[in-house]
Amino acid sequence: SDLPAGTETLVLIVDDPDAPDPQAPQMTWVHWVLVNLPAATTRLPEGITALPAGTISGLNDWKQKGYRGPCPPIGRHRYFHKLYALDTTLPEMSRPTKAEVEAAIQGHVLAQVHLMGTYQKSGR
Repeated sequence: SDLPAGTETLVLIVDDPDAPDPQAPQMTWVHWVLVNLPAATTRLPEGITALPAGTISGLNDWKQKGYRGPCPPIGRHRYFHKLYALDTTLPEMSRPTKAEVEAAIQGHVLAQVHLMGTYQKSGR
């Protein structure tokens, strides 16, 4: 809600900067990349199976499209949900990576918000 005037689309990136071990992180693991979400999108339902029209699903670090949830091998990991309001619709990308999307949004971000949650498997 409360998107800036001129917002055309949204980008969502969900990643984990604590992979594989929060005590010795080696990489940021990408769980989800969504591009060109319509500005009118106010929620994505749990268990989503169909994306809003025009939305592009990018590649996660499993080299697949779509969302893959947390499954940390060790410790409590942080999961960042980064939502960007853009002043444009990005050009067609068939399987964009996080890096490609981050490059494409440069100069088009009107606002951004980050939500961080943590997760740890039971018994670890």
